[in-house]
Amino acid sequence: MIRHSKISDRDLYHKLRQNKICFGGNLKLKIYGTLSCKSGKRMKRENRVFFKSESEAIENGFRPCGHCMKGKYQKWKNEFI
Repeated sequence: MIRHSKISDRDLYHKLRQNKICFGGNLKLKIYGTLSCKSGKRMKRENRVFFKSESEAIENGFRPCGHCMKGKYQKWKNEFI
């Protein structure tokens, strides 16, 4: 997990180009989603984190985003009902 506030824009760009970052998340809400998610783009920089894989996000206690990952979110939600 990489915190956005701890990485320079240049390093972030290089990690994105090298596919070392594939998902973004909200540290306070514990939600992860795709990098193109509109909800994710609106969050504050200090709350944003990045992951290499979905499994890394899940291991850190994050749940799927309800906007950009609807199918996975519904599956996650139904596990608790």
